[in-house]
Amino acid sequence: MISEEDKERVRQATDFVQLVSETVELRQRGQDFWGCCPFHGEKTPSFKVNPSTGLWHCFGCGDGGDVFSYVQRRENLDFPDAIRYLADRAGIELSEERGASRGPKKTRLMEALGEAESYYHLMLMRGRGSGPDAARRYLAGRGFGSDVCRRWGLGFAPGHGQLVFQLRSKGFSSAELISSDLAVERSGRLSDRFYDRVMFPIHDELGRTIAFGGRILEKRDNVAKYINTRDTPAFNKGKHLFAYDKAKESMAATGEAIVCEGYTDVIAMHEAGFTNTVAALGTAFRLDHVRLMERQRVSKIICMFDGDAAGQRAAERAVRYIDKTSAALLCVVLPNNQDPMEYLGAHGADALRPILDAARPLMDFVFEKRLAGHDLSAPGRRVRALQDMASVLAPLKNSVLLHEYATRLADTLGMDVEETKRAIREAPVQELEDERPLRGQRRGSTSARGTRSAAGEGSADEPPLDSYDYVPAEAYDDGGISAAGEASGYAGALTQLSSDDRVQVAAERELLCAMAARPDALRPYEDRIAAIHWADERHEAMAWAMLSTPEGTSPAEVVAAAASVVPDAPRMLSGGRIMAEPGQSDAEKLDLIVDTAELCSSKRRIRQIRALLRSSAGVDSETESLFSEATALQRRVNELTQKLSSV
Repeated sequence: MISEEDKERVRQATDFVQLVSETVELRQRGQDFWGCCPFHGEKTPSFKVNPSTGLWHCFGCGDGGDVFSYVQRRENLDFPDAIRYLADRAGIELSEERGASRGPKKTRLMEALGEAESYYHLMLMRGRGSGPDAARRYLAGRGFGSDVCRRWGLGFAPGHGQLVFQLRSKGFSSAELISSDLAVERSGRLSDRFYDRVMFPIHDELGRTIAFGGRILEKRDNVAKYINTRDTPAFNKGKHLFAYDKAKESMAATGEAIVCEGYTDVIAMHEAGFTNTVAALGTAFRLDHVRLMERQRVSKIICMFDGDAAGQRAAERAVRYIDKTSAALLCVVLPNNQDPMEYLGAHGADALRPILDAARPLMDFVFEKRLAGHDLSAPGRRVRALQDMASVLAPLKNSVLLHEYATRLADTLGMDVEETKRAIREAPVQELEDERPLRGQRRGSTSARGTRSAAGEGSADEPPLDSYDYVPAEAYDDGGISAAGEASGYAGALTQLSSDDRVQVAAERELLCAMAARPDALRPYEDRIAAIHWADERHEAMAWAMLSTPEGTSPAEVVAAAASVVPDAPRMLSGGRIMAEPGQSDAEKLDLIVDTAELCSSKRRIRQIRALLRSSAGVDSETESLFSEATALQRRVNELTQKLSSV
């Protein structure tokens, strides 16, 4: 609880006019200072600040209040956090902070961190010896000359207790150095926390030093490439962003924020003119990071994740925030899996801007990358893909967006929408890692058992993928789930398929069985069979193999042709029932089988097109072609439905 006394101390310590002047150009008229309102667009100043009363008012939008309400609006904070924000600016320790911590004061820790930044920078710019020389070569090799190093306060940590000696000489205690994570106790002696590393200072939104990231110069066994300051009273890696102090004004001006994965990427982006770029600090991208950027009223957050497995995991973790922000979460993966620094070095800033402008919705990227790791050719494998995607979408199980994404996934995989929702709701939500290595940092080894790869393969405890491939035709029971399905263990998988998909697989099996039994009778239907969008790619391979046999080929030879491409063909082709049923002629039965297969195929393709159109950014020649195809298919669906209903 913040006391009234603390609230008044903060009010008295804040220069209201100076605070507003950071973002608004003010001109004095008598006792008041006037400018254009920062909260709505206007060309004629109607916003005033009165320093004597400590109040502000806008005659354009009618809003007004005191210094705290102003900070609430400007920084998108609630009332207590607005007080904390101003207290932090003024260096005031609130009573709630004094009660929560008995250690060194936060202000002293920040002073020590600021002195450490100056010392590290001095060692980089003027230090002599192999260490500083190697640090300068490393930075120069990344295009960071002396001017860049000065602008970003980059440094070198020599170690060997030199920083401890320097800070103690300036009056900082051992407790303050340990609390700020600048020093550690080893064998009863105080030692530098960072040594033989290039140092990247981390600042709060006011530009004050609160932490460091350090990178080794030479690869060493069992030594992390990057290490970061641990959480301290001055720093929380889950709440701060690298370069936020430099990027926030550009974020507010452009309405756009760019999130990279590394310090050097951010620096390269800023130096190339993309000054609205930040990075997470040794932790997964978190909701607090999103909230921090939202304070600048950004409408777009572009995540520039690497195209490798780690980048994919980062994108999948960020999915959980899609429904928790008004900003659009977008994603960019650079060509050839280059990182931003590499791409800028090779192509320049002019080539990057169009890529950023074409950023895709984050969910599109996640869908595409995750499903690309799955073979969707067989119904059982699509069930496995559903289970895998459900684990990614699980954080949205209670979201209003669940129906949208479940429908999209169901359309893509040919699943039942309600079963897809159920799979997502039942999937466990994976906890975020407490610490995520920066690019290239060593990661602890992980047992293969109980893990799932980016490609969607199961753990050592799960059945092999092949066990999901074959579903006997009798299990479908004309689109339902029969006792055969229950007995064979496929019922759970089949219920997740859409009813159309279940009917289509059964229809495809009947068609293949008819082709095996009456190969020449099916040849007049070749063009229609060739146009089918198959639910199981093995069915398609068998159909083409059987159709490629010459006229007059015996049924046994046709079956052998199918078995040459799908070894399991004899078992698949042994279960046909419609051709053996009485009451209709063979021609009528073949018409029924082909019509049913084509109807299901057309419905399936319409669902696929619907999923594609949902992820399209706008109308172009490709989307127009898809619309035309879907319209033609729907007409055919209506024709076939009417024809079959009369049978």
